[in-house]
Amino acid sequence: MPTEINWTALGVFIFFFVLVTVLGFGASRWMGSKQKDGNHLEEWGLGGRNFGAWITWFLVGGDFYTAYTVIAVPALVYAVGAYGFFALPYTILVYPIVYTIMPKLWHVAQKAGHVTAADVVFGRYRSRPLEFAIALTGVVATMPYIALQLVGMEVVIKALGLTGELPLAAAFIILALYTYAAGLRAPALIAFVKDLMIYIVVLVAVVLVPMKLGGYGAVFSAAGDAFAAKGGATGLTLKSAQILPFATLALGSAMAAFMYPHTLTGIFAANSADTIRKNAVFLPAYTILLGLIALLGFMAYAAHITVASNNDVVPALFNALFPSWFSGFAFAAIAIGALVPAAVMSIGAANLFTRNFWKPYVNPAVTPAGEAKVAKLVSLVVKVGALVFILFLPTKFALDLQLLGGVWILQTFPSVVFGLFFGWFGARALLSGWAVGIIAGSLLAFSDGIKPVHTFIIGGDGYTAYTGLTALLLNIVIAIIVQLVAGEKRKA
Repeated sequence: MPTEINWTALGVFIFFFVLVTVLGFGASRWMGSKQKDGNHLEEWGLGGRNFGAWITWFLVGGDFYTAYTVIAVPALVYAVGAYGFFALPYTILVYPIVYTIMPKLWHVAQKAGHVTAADVVFGRYRSRPLEFAIALTGVVATMPYIALQLVGMEVVIKALGLTGELPLAAAFIILALYTYAAGLRAPALIAFVKDLMIYIVVLVAVVLVPMKLGGYGAVFSAAGDAFAAKGGATGLTLKSAQILPFATLALGSAMAAFMYPHTLTGIFAANSADTIRKNAVFLPAYTILLGLIALLGFMAYAAHITVASNNDVVPALFNALFPSWFSGFAFAAIAIGALVPAAVMSIGAANLFTRNFWKPYVNPAVTPAGEAKVAKLVSLVVKVGALVFILFLPTKFALDLQLLGGVWILQTFPSVVFGLFFGWFGARALLSGWAVGIIAGSLLAFSDGIKPVHTFIIGGDGYTAYTGLTALLLNIVIAIIVQLVAGEKRKA
């Protein structure tokens, strides 16, 4: 990483950062005549449930494909090769799930005025303990996810030659202020700029970088030689032992993706179920982009990039092969790519706290304006908490917790989804399954050193699978057993 400030790159970076800051504060004026008062949780936290297909496409894509994705996916491919491409089938599998489930979930939320997944669960099962469990899981799983957006931003700030934590803190203070003022409309508006910039950066990179390095043949040859020298499980293709963990990791991640508060916030903000279906059809365009981004990990070998941390691969590649002004543009795109999801994540967590902790347990008589006020304040606390997390705790700790968060959030799938299709399960069964899934998933993850997969020895042979999916299967089995024993049906 550079030790001197790259003033040209920094100037371009600041220009685009100021641009999105102006857009963020200007989003508070983005109000239509039919929309509710901004001092209303549905307006602040869901954009008035008024986002059409175009806005929803950018918003959901913006908070699903994050800055850390742009940094971490090439870093993983650089480190392990083909195994790092699990994100591609994961983001292919997720959209049939969205197309099938999310319109039904949207209908339930829109009809009853639900703002969060925990609202939906309480509305269906009338169980405060189950509602609390779903809300708590959402908040806990989201916090390290926000922290990892800071990691992505921190990497590009250091690539500009800036040192110290002040630039990172300043960026997130600005984010906190315009999110407080404009709510979900701020990231929705900024997502247009962010996605356009990311597309430009990636398309330029996948065309020009191979040209500079001798073509894609040279890129794959250099990567193949590097992985052969490393040995082990790395390589351009999957080893036979990697196929099952690769497949289960992709499937489990796809099932978990839209259980997170930030992705569900984008779904609930849509203006119709048809908008969600259209997005499930067109959002795979981002998967193509993700595949191109992943290739940057291979390109780093052909460019003879050497880094102290795998997360530095993408910034180092751009610094090495592009003029300073384009590096500044690329770093701005990645940093802005942190702002959009971090804003939506903090809003999603704030909505959960307000609707599922504050309202039922602290102030049941809170007004819609009061809900909005609490949510705004909590969104600030969440961002500050994530910032403190990164400043004072090791980055690996944030990554480990985010991996655990994926295992945990997947355990909410039965409670959120099953009731949309059949009413056989009762709250006691689902809560029991959730508890066992959380405990079993956590124990397996900790026993493996907070790794996302666990190896089971069966008949002398080892079978490795995604820990979250294993815990989910146990979750469902326990829920079925408790339901059969207790015989409790869901309340009307």
